[in-house]
Amino acid sequence: MSPFLQLKGVQKVYDTPKGPQVIVKDIDLDIGEGEFVSIIGHSGCGKTTVMTMVAGLTTPTSGSVTLQGERITGPGPERAMVFQTHALLPWMTAEQNVMLGVEETYSRATAAERQGIVDYYLDRVGLTRSKHKLPPALSAGMRQRVGVARAFALQPKLLLLDEPFGSLDTITRFELQEVLIELWSKARTAALLVTHDVDEALYLSDRIVMMTDGPEAMIGEVLTVPFERPRSRHALLDSAEYYVLRERMMEFLEHTSAHAPRSTTTTAAEAPAVAP
Repeated sequence: MSPFLQLKGVQKVYDTPKGPQVIVKDIDLDIGEGEFVSIIGHSGCGKTTVMTMVAGLTTPTSGSVTLQGERITGPGPERAMVFQTHALLPWMTAEQNVMLGVEETYSRATAAERQGIVDYYLDRVGLTRSKHKLPPALSAGMRQRVGVARAFALQPKLLLLDEPFGSLDTITRFELQEVLIELWSKARTAALLVTHDVDEALYLSDRIVMMTDGPEAMIGEVLTVPFERPRSRHALLDSAEYYVLRERMMEFLEHTSAHAPRSTTTTAAEAPAVAP
């Protein structure tokens, strides 16, 4: 059985005034249907480059990216993306921003059916009372809620999350993580998250892909997250295993380099023991 999403031998090279620059290379990654995978690494390690190739916004210089066996050659409605910045049209209300994609994706649905989809997802992210507001009248957290609602309203096969909560304060970020995981748990679509937040990756993910430093970044290690779902943030923070995995990730990020990748897969049992 072929992987749901597969990156095989992916390399991305950009031309620069100093000559070709290899951003990422030798990227081999399989993601299963319904799996939540995070990519983590330092700035400049190619996390977003990998994400944009999966989104079809850029193409690999070599290698291939396939979704359900079909090669990705450009953007498509089966892949929905939530960006770090809200990327909303400022002259449209929250409702209209969500409706824009719904009208395109559900062109055969009735107006009432499309409105029902929009209302449902705006309600799920807690914006029913604010759906008629324009983005400038919404807080940063509320604008990101619109982005999350817009992505899930398309009912995509693959959800792409490019540091969606990175610019938010801690409390708002925690709240939106809960909103995200609630919606994802019901949809069980495959999800790929780019983040620089170790704790966010551990809380949300089934597996965590750790990138070596760039340029010529590679997958240095893949960490399996063993915690059962649904997860409680408080329970994780009370778990010694959580701190073992967290320390493993911090150690990797501190010491790895593009030219010294570590083993490809690590589980909690293989990670060094660390007291919480």
